[in-house]
Amino acid sequence: MPNTASAKKRLRQNEKLRLHNRAQRSKLRGQLRRVRDAVKAGDFAAAQTEMRLAQKRIDQAAAKNLLHDNTAARTKSRLNKMVKSIAS
Repeated sequence: MPNTASAKKRLRQNEKLRLHNRAQRSKLRGQLRRVRDAVKAGDFAAAQTEMRLAQKRIDQAAAKNLLHDNTAARTKSRLNKMVKSIAS
């Protein structure tokens, strides 16, 4: 347990941020799952719509350092490849 007032405050801030990050990560993973489900179902229009939202969420997560920039780029690339595979 922290002893100083500043350490106690820091603990409170860290807990609040941890919960926020957890919620954001959960939203991101849910969106990625929706894209994959649409691809599995073979629904190109739905997959494209979900992909647009997923790209936005991925970019937001990367901007907030929730994801590394390269991880974000790699994830978007893989999802885009999946969506394009059902275009034909």
